[in-house]
Amino acid sequence: MTADQNQHGVAVVVLGGINMDLVSMVPRFPQAGESVVGSRFLTYPGGKGANQAVAAARMGARTAMVGRVGDDMFGPQLVAALEAIGIDVSGIGVTPGVSSGIAVIDIDESAQNRIIQILGANDTCGPDEARAVTRSLVRASTVLLQLEVSPELSMQVASDAASQGKKVVLDPGPVRPEPLAEEFFRYCDVITPNETEAQALVGFPVVDPASAERAARWLVGRGVELAVVKLGAQGAYYATSAGGDHVPPFQVDAVDSVAAGDAFNGALAVALAEGQDIPQAVRTASAAGALAVTKSGAQDSMPTREEVEALLRDQPGA
Repeated sequence: MTADQNQHGVAVVVLGGINMDLVSMVPRFPQAGESVVGSRFLTYPGGKGANQAVAAARMGARTAMVGRVGDDMFGPQLVAALEAIGIDVSGIGVTPGVSSGIAVIDIDESAQNRIIQILGANDTCGPDEARAVTRSLVRASTVLLQLEVSPELSMQVASDAASQGKKVVLDPGPVRPEPLAEEFFRYCDVITPNETEAQALVGFPVVDPASAERAARWLVGRGVELAVVKLGAQGAYYATSAGGDHVPPFQVDAVDSVAAGDAFNGALAVALAEGQDIPQAVRTASAAGALAVTKSGAQDSMPTREEVEALLRDQPGA
């Protein structure tokens, strides 16, 4: 089902990374200088921004993607994959002489992974992309941001969107070596770190609901209206200035955790834009994230709205 076939009246714009994931299945990771024979090789479209655009579209939002690809063989494939889902790709540019974003992923028999990320064309996003977001926001209520493009660009877009009264949702990943500017938090309505990203932001370990509560309240204290800390198999904790709560995980058979957080973010943005209250919106997002781990791949694992609603019905007390 494409976004055009499943519209629920909200529109979102995504500025972020567009990658091709190159995945090798291996019995174990090689030592330095060693060759290990793998069992399987896969390629599939990914990137945090593109994944979240797909997640939002499959939840029924009219979705526009803004970013850049390279002029290599992967660029047209990445754009075509988004367009096939019904996403507006008019804001995706091509950077000559630069590779598209690449993630080289090794997965061993215990499902652990090692990832080398090449930002490529994602790192060339700049003023043209900021203008593309501004144009798209005329018809949208929400912008989703991550840090696969420069934090400075994301902050500029967040500032512009906030000044227009649009909702700004920030996924503060991947973790950057430099801390986020304090003013960035004030431009964001929603921030959604996982445990690692939350720890990088707040400076203390985030490993369970109790520490997630502390981290979420710290983020709210920096000016964010809603902070949601994603805890994987432990669920999620959300906080606002009025309080917060732990949302337990949905029980599913996990296959691959790649992009589960992106499914969460796309669904959360759509749920909030549709007017769901915060507890229900976080549950909707948690259901989407849970369903994503039941399938392999990144964009291919983003669930449809029907699948999310069915899980919510099947596990109403989760």
